[in-house]
Amino acid sequence: MLARRYSETRRPHPLAHDLPIIEAIQREREALAEVKSLSNLVLDTSQFSVHELKAEVMKRFQLSGPDVNVTMLVTIITFGFKHSHPYNLDLLFDVRFLPNPHFIDELRPKTGLDPEVVAYLKEQPEYEVFYKRLRDFVGYLLPEYRKEMKSYLTIGVGCTGGKHRSVAIGQRLGEDLAADGYAVDIVHRDHKR
Repeated sequence: MLARRYSETRRPHPLAHDLPIIEAIQREREALAEVKSLSNLVLDTSQFSVHELKAEVMKRFQLSGPDVNVTMLVTIITFGFKHSHPYNLDLLFDVRFLPNPHFIDELRPKTGLDPEVVAYLKEQPEYEVFYKRLRDFVGYLLPEYRKEMKSYLTIGVGCTGGKHRSVAIGQRLGEDLAADGYAVDIVHRDHKR
């Protein structure tokens, strides 16, 4: 059951490193045997869905209401469609409709982290219009995901090569979300290719 859950959620087991998932789970059981022997409640989760399990834990530990602070890690992955898209995305935004800095000779070697690329994109009328709508949409969704007690949310932002447009937008979005108090991890997968 645990192996299936790790497979379904696509989250790595913390002890897996170079081990098959079954061996990592066995290693975890051995490491936590003493903790389990000291516990006064052992919950068999095999028959719970993710939502049912969250509800059961909330009920047993009397965690409820709007005051419960659910920590959610928002990961923003920027990438190039020509290098394939990441498989573990919850939301995907394609920004290939924006003018491509790749076709400006002096911008080609730079990335969306460079001020010159950001300035070029900000000169494009569709850039700010899109970013405002993206920011509003994500700003609307995150509290809704938090209500569902989602622990991780992965947002993909893709352009052709993953070097200019997606990087600039992903970086800006990540910084804005961090300023709003969200835990954010920004990964620019293809920007050095």
